[in-house]
Amino acid sequence: MANWDILSGSGNVEDRRGTTPAMAFAGGGGIVVLLLTLGLNYLGLNVSPDTVSGVLDTFGTTQVDSQPQPAEFQGRDSYEVFASKILGSTNDVWNATFAKNGQTYGEPRLVLFRNATQTGCGLASSAVGPFYCPSDQTIYLDETFFEELQSRFGGSTGEVAQAYVIAHEVGHHVQNELGYLNQPGSSTQHGSIATELQADCYAGVWAHSVNQNGVFETGEINQALSAAAAVGDDNIQQKTEGRVNPETWTHGSSEQRVSAFTTGLNTGQPSQCMELQ
Repeated sequence: MANWDILSGSGNVEDRRGTTPAMAFAGGGGIVVLLLTLGLNYLGLNVSPDTVSGVLDTFGTTQVDSQPQPAEFQGRDSYEVFASKILGSTNDVWNATFAKNGQTYGEPRLVLFRNATQTGCGLASSAVGPFYCPSDQTIYLDETFFEELQSRFGGSTGEVAQAYVIAHEVGHHVQNELGYLNQPGSSTQHGSIATELQADCYAGVWAHSVNQNGVFETGEINQALSAAAAVGDDNIQQKTEGRVNPETWTHGSSEQRVSAFTTGLNTGQPSQCMELQ
C-alpha cells in the first residue's frame, strides 16, 4: 500500500459531506449524458457558470433544506486526511515549479461533498463527478464516484487511482493559473481534448515527484493508469452505447489519456506537457 505518511504537506480541504442540499435531476441521464452530450467533464469541468446553470435548468432540480453534518463526517476522518495529503503534495510540486519560473502559485481548495453542493460555477450534482471550478479555484469531489468508475467503466478504485483524479483536477487549476483555460480555441473539440490530456500529463508530473520520494510500492502506479484508461472517451462510449464515435469526444481516447499521464510520469517535466495544449 502506498506510504502516504511520507508526504508532509497538507492542503486546504473543506468537508461538506452530509450538509449540502439534496438535488436530483428530473430528466435523469446523470454522468453519461453530461459527459457525452453536453461536454461537461467529470475529470475537469472547464465551463462557464452560465453553462452550468443552463445544464441544471435543462434537467430541473429539487432541493431540500440543508441538514447538520452527520456524526460520521464530523472531525477529520481518514478520507479527509487522505485528500488533504494528496492536495498538499500537489501544492509542493507546483509551488516549486512556479518558483523556478519566478511565479507564485495560488493553491487551490478541495471540497468533499455528497449528492450536491453550491459552487462558484453554480449548483452541482454528484452526477457530474469530480470537477474543477475556475471561478472559485476549487476542486469538488464526491468520493463515491470511484464506485461508479469501477462498476460502470472498469477503472481501479485504489488510493493511487483516487490520487490521480485529484492530481488531474489540480492540473486544471495549474492551467487556470497559467491562463490556459480561456485561450482562443479552448472551447472547441480539439481544445477540450488538449486541455484534458495536458491535465493528465500534469498529474503524471505530480506522480513522478511522489514516486521519487518512495511513496508508491512496485506496480501501484498501474492503478492510476487503469483510471486514466477507464475515463477515455472510447471506453465510456463502448460501455454505455456499444459503439465509439470520435467526433463527439471531449477528453481523448484511453490510449491518449494513458500516454499523456505516462509522459509526465516518465519525465517529471511540465514543459513536456506544453505540446499537448
